[in-house]
Amino acid sequence: MADNSQKMSYHAGEAKGQAQEKASGMMDKANNAAQSTKETMQDVGQNVHAKAQGAADAVKNATGMNK
Repeated sequence: MADNSQKMSYHAGEAKGQAQEKASGMMDKANNAAQSTKETMQDVGQNVHAKAQGAADAVKNATGMNK
């Protein structure tokens, strides 16, 4: 009887370890996705800022306010 209980305990511990490893891997993937999204949004923000600055300069040039 103790042998069967030990086997069940071993398998439970094994399953727990596998679940923890899988959860850790999923967290790593989520963190990587979040970092990638952050970097992409920073790039988008920089592009929008550059285009807005270019548009403002074009308006200043067209209206003679840049002299």
